[in-house]
Amino acid sequence: MELNGTVKSIIFRNATNGYTVLSLLSSDEKTVTTCVGTLPLLNPGDTVIMTGEPSYHARFGSQFKVASYERKAPSSETSIIKYLESGAVRGVGPSMARAIVSTFGLETLNVLENEPERLTEVPGIGKKKAKMISDSFREKKLFRDVLISLEPYGVTVGQAYKMMQTYGELCLAKVQENPYQLIDDIDGIGFLTADKIATHVSGFEQDSLARLMAGTRYCLQQARDERGDMFLPRDLLLQRASALLGASVEQIEETVDWMIDGEDLLTAQVNDVEAVYLPYLLKIEDYTAKKLLLLNESPTRELWDLQKWQSRTGLELSQEQQKAVLLALNNGMSIITGGPGTGKTTIIRCINDAMQEKGLTAELAAPTGRAAKRMTEATGTEARTIHRLLEYIPGEGFQRNRDNPLLADAVIIDEMSMVDAPLMYALLQAISKGTRLILVGDRDQLPPVGCGNVFSDALASGCLPSCRLTEIFRQAQRSAIVRNAHLINQGRMPVLADRDSDFIFEEIPNIDRIRSRLTELVLKEKEALGTSDPLLDVQVLVPMKTTAIGVSELNRLLQSVLNPPSHLKTEHISGATVFREGDKIMQIRNNYKIEWRKNGSFGQFEEGVGVFNGDFGTIIRIIPNEKTAVIGFDDGRVAEYAFAQLEEIDLAYCITIHKSQGSEFSTVILPLAGGPVPLLTRNLLYTAVTRAKKLVYCIGRKETVARMVQNAQRTERNTGLRQRLEEYADLR
Repeated sequence: MELNGTVKSIIFRNATNGYTVLSLLSSDEKTVTTCVGTLPLLNPGDTVIMTGEPSYHARFGSQFKVASYERKAPSSETSIIKYLESGAVRGVGPSMARAIVSTFGLETLNVLENEPERLTEVPGIGKKKAKMISDSFREKKLFRDVLISLEPYGVTVGQAYKMMQTYGELCLAKVQENPYQLIDDIDGIGFLTADKIATHVSGFEQDSLARLMAGTRYCLQQARDERGDMFLPRDLLLQRASALLGASVEQIEETVDWMIDGEDLLTAQVNDVEAVYLPYLLKIEDYTAKKLLLLNESPTRELWDLQKWQSRTGLELSQEQQKAVLLALNNGMSIITGGPGTGKTTIIRCINDAMQEKGLTAELAAPTGRAAKRMTEATGTEARTIHRLLEYIPGEGFQRNRDNPLLADAVIIDEMSMVDAPLMYALLQAISKGTRLILVGDRDQLPPVGCGNVFSDALASGCLPSCRLTEIFRQAQRSAIVRNAHLINQGRMPVLADRDSDFIFEEIPNIDRIRSRLTELVLKEKEALGTSDPLLDVQVLVPMKTTAIGVSELNRLLQSVLNPPSHLKTEHISGATVFREGDKIMQIRNNYKIEWRKNGSFGQFEEGVGVFNGDFGTIIRIIPNEKTAVIGFDDGRVAEYAFAQLEEIDLAYCITIHKSQGSEFSTVILPLAGGPVPLLTRNLLYTAVTRAKKLVYCIGRKETVARMVQNAQRTERNTGLRQRLEEYADLR
């Protein structure tokens, strides 16, 4: 059976496999049919002939199951207008579509592709807008060409868009020249996809050196990205690469030796193991160890009047705190660690104030925007993210570096446990000898999302001045959150019976009941959660993504009750996610190119670029005709996202505990009801509890809490920083 018509709207599309549900307006414009199938290239306004058969879905009713389709170029002025006014071309709405077709008639599409300068003949279109319209039209054609060529080999809609953005008009030529470069350049493309393209498109042989080298390198990249490893032991690398490539260990050994000879890989001895590194990671470790020790050689001891500061502020430092402050002020490099309630924030404030009283300057920074905001509120001095401190510019890198260092007497970094090895390397390059570096954090938190474990390794080396805070202050002792966090960290069960404290536990063994209780809490028991606005103040944290009480399912559930569908709210489907105006979202990967604006002082606008993994925000507006969404972030930045970029954000009503690092929330709801042992660990529970400022509301099974407390398992990362610090310290 055949259907002829125009795509009216995309109801659903899975960005991974291209499965699409769309509405098709018949050629006579009398009927609308719901069509389903793998249709990744179709968009509103496309004229098509579809072949398939009618089907019936128990929930969604009558549908047309598409077996194949043929896209037809719009052949009449009416069909061209329909195509343009559908939103297929950015910047063209219904009135503009009619004006363009009125000017060029059946030549419209040719003008858009080949003579874009003629668009200025249309009233209301200047040179800038003409370029935007033409670029959008050409982008769509290039995008289709790329996806048609590469979709059979596992390239998704989102990945094809990124290839086009990265490589431009030479996209297909560059992919064919070296498909393995996609692994480094395109987020989400791994060795298996690149290998399919190399085999079927570019004709690479299975035992070609290029393939063996790419697969070996990919094993190291995978270890870096999935486990945070800086290196792999040689024997383990040989085993993994052999399994991945279907090659003998001997072939891989020859490949590794070849790559080492050519310095594509580097080796070092770490704990009596031959460690194989990606070259830049070994450079990072080596430089970090040397620079930390160099910085520690700098300042001489001075007299600091802490009593004066205490008198002025009315705060009294404990002996432990005074020791930490003097350690930081009198050393070029220092590390301060401690759990909740041990006074880390007070110490940062004291260090900052003491330096200001002597006319010295301090830069304050943290890995995330939320942590920087907390630092600002606690000290009264502006704190920035490390990226902003180092003045990152997309395509150009960090503007603060060894040639343009930070001009400060001290740099204080909070939430240091979150800082991965590459970011630490960038920071150290911007710090000159003579500038104090003070690292503050909680070593018992989870390791950074990125590779390395700088804070923990630096502490463990014993080569740098450090102080561990253990005393819990009286005010903090009144908090069950603080008391329970320390009990958990000591491997002891938290107190769960006190319903009148700021740590509440409800025993709910049934998962369905946990889901319904969660809904009750956010809708009907706001007072119990200590808020009038759960959307703003409450954060649900879970250990896993894909269970019935994992991130995906709970986000759908909470979205449906906290931000339900409405005719007043525009929606857009991206992959399997429905994004709706008013949704709470989180950025899930760094994007250094997105432009943002922010209201500044005296009515001025501040402008910049870059949003980062872990930034929280709200969808302010969705604009279907322009294929964009406007997002307002918690720190006041406002950015515009193309629909294809929405795979970089996720709903954030519920997030994983890992993703919560560095953030603080007024109220944390913690559903816990079993799961794989490797995911249910003590430091995961400790991290979750310490994210709450006013209330932890745990619902689930006491048995799961007990299992997590007892499970002290930590995944040890393959890192060499501790050993390098020890070796270089011995040489000084």
